[in-house]
Amino acid sequence: MPQFTIEVIIENKKMARDPEGETIAKELITRGGFSKVKSVRAGKYLRLVVEADNEVQAQQIVTDMANTLRIFNPVVHTCSIRIKSEAE
Repeated sequence: MPQFTIEVIIENKKMARDPEGETIAKELITRGGFSKVKSVRAGKYLRLVVEADNEVQAQQIVTDMANTLRIFNPVVHTCSIRIKSEAE
């Protein structure tokens, strides 16, 4: 059965405050001298290898997993799920 690499990216919605991103931006600017950086948003990145018959099924498995296990809060987060590639 084919395996697919799936990326899951969980980010705060634009209206939600992002203290981690704000801290990173502040440190980049004040300590690192990267004054051209105007904003940073932090998030979570997951890479999964999923066994499935096809890409559609692989994406559905990960979508079901994300919703069932509540790996994100839909009130404050967005969750993007995309096929990266067929795993080798």
